[in-house]
Amino acid sequence: MFFIHSNDNAKIAVYELNPNGEKTIVLVHGWPLSHKMFEYQIPTLLHANYRIITIDLRGFGNSDVTYTGYHYNQFATDVYCVIYALNLWNFDLLGFSMGGAIVTRYMKLYQGYGVRKLCLLDSAVPSYCKSYYNPYGQSIEETNQLIQLGLNDRPSLNDFFGSIFFYNQPSKPFKEWFQNLNNTASGLGEMNSLIALRDENVFDDLNDIYVPTGIFHGKEDKICPFGMAEIMNKNIHNSILYPFEKAGHGAFYEVKDTVNKSLIQFLNT
Repeated sequence: MFFIHSNDNAKIAVYELNPNGEKTIVLVHGWPLSHKMFEYQIPTLLHANYRIITIDLRGFGNSDVTYTGYHYNQFATDVYCVIYALNLWNFDLLGFSMGGAIVTRYMKLYQGYGVRKLCLLDSAVPSYCKSYYNPYGQSIEETNQLIQLGLNDRPSLNDFFGSIFFYNQPSKPFKEWFQNLNNTASGLGEMNSLIALRDENVFDDLNDIYVPTGIFHGKEDKICPFGMAEIMNKNIHNSILYPFEKAGHGAFYEVKDTVNKSLIQFLNT
């Protein structure tokens, strides 16, 4: 692990595996996780000889907890600062859930700087909450209830989030590991970015994605319903939709072999 400073001097934790890999991929985690969520994708990517760059978003994992900056523009700028500092070019970019919205905003703000292919995994795109462009999202009222729950009892919020995350419930030890991973987020980072999830919309950004895009989505996702994937597929030029049966928001673990195979297939075509 090492740190790269963002434009406001916040330290972003960066992790690099296989620095001499033939290809490069940057992975951006979702809410309220950290880079550790990609544990079950990393062996497959290493086998394909990828140089893997993962980060912790500000307020999560080992990155700085800042007072402000928990919105998509700043998160996307943090990603850009890492990419620029590492002199990355012709790399693949993957975002999960909120991370998918962040990489979508990156494509808008930075004109897809350096990106060869984009991967959106159970992404909160075009918005997390219902909007004119997204009838499938969560309600603002329910999200406000989650915000209030988190402000008073954040572990209970994470416990609820974990209870709807998977279609096929994992083992008790895995659920405990997952809950602990969620609980490592800072209160400022987790709650302020949940407000961003409630309020932000990246629908207009979809028109600025010009690279081949893979949309990977569980058909039983209760957090970012599958209809959102169909909106992405319809509005992103040159996109391919990979639906996963009997998988929820945690498709990256529930059907990891299928997800990993689809990801490599997309990246190699």
